[in-house]
Amino acid sequence: MEIERKFKVKTLPVNLEQYPFHLIEQAYLNTDPVVRIRKEDERYYLTYKGKGLLAREEYNLPLNEESYLHLREKADGNVISKKRYLIPIENPTFLSNNQSMVDSVSLTIELDIFDAPFSDLVIAEVEFPDEETANAFLPVDWFSDDVTNDPAYHNSNLSRVSFS
Repeated sequence: MEIERKFKVKTLPVNLEQYPFHLIEQAYLNTDPVVRIRKEDERYYLTYKGKGLLAREEYNLPLNEESYLHLREKADGNVISKKRYLIPIENPTFLSNNQSMVDSVSLTIELDIFDAPFSDLVIAEVEFPDEETANAFLPVDWFSDDVTNDPAYHNSNLSRVSFS
């Protein structure tokens, strides 16, 4: 089960280049249900995602490069490329003052900076161990709008955006 919240970003963090990152390319074979192929650095995956916004099933299967390239030719819409930075959240804060939640949760921001044709788009995602923690999470100060429940920010929908 993938449980994540998505946010727009007001400003990029200082010293962004100090964080590890992945170069990601992904394309969609289907968007309902979501069937995606992804190249992450030099690893390749086929992913199935169930329905949902905050929480949904996700299954990843390994692919080799040859299979990825073959399937990419069959993909519909935009191939999405982005750089994903992995930024640990030091001392995450939550609505609840439940100290066990704070002590037991290690969270990482996955900051996606998109390439053309989505160059203006920057999205931060945070994955959670359960829905209670996700709902109690207070965003870091450089996040802006919570777009978790806006399907327009799902990469599968971005793949279907047409450009004149």
